[in-house]
Amino acid sequence: MKQVAAELRQIVATVTPMLKGINDSNFSVRPRPDKWSRKEILGHLIDSACNNQQKFVRLMQQPRLDFPGYAQDDWVELQNWAAADWENMIELWRTYNLHIAYLIENAKPEFVENEITIEGVGPFKLGFIMPDYVEHLKHHVKQIFPDIDLENNFVNVYGA
Repeated sequence: MKQVAAELRQIVATVTPMLKGINDSNFSVRPRPDKWSRKEILGHLIDSACNNQQKFVRLMQQPRLDFPGYAQDDWVELQNWAAADWENMIELWRTYNLHIAYLIENAKPEFVENEITIEGVGPFKLGFIMPDYVEHLKHHVKQIFPDIDLENNFVNVYGA
């Protein structure tokens, strides 16, 4: 899990200045009515961090957990990420993910086999959902920055 945490920290270190450098007036515009704007995607990543922190901590408390899903579109809309302060969003995303990296890094090995179902789907092991969280984050970062090459930027984390 230390490698997963290191990769997450590297992503945060690389992407934060990129987020701070965005001056695009279309950043809050949805490409289609049924698609999030790039700003809303970052809001979704904050929501994902919030939900996954709950999963990680609760799953370390018990060997099996049934967890509710979340209606991600509702979360984005209800929190009105489209109108939220951009600088605050960046800082919340940055610090939340640094905390999650700390949490992942400090997960005791005896917990990685603990299992979770999410709205009856699964089970998934903690040892799977922690790295999967980072993959999900990378997927959405690529939506915000289509030209970013995360695989080559972060390949050295695993010593490749």
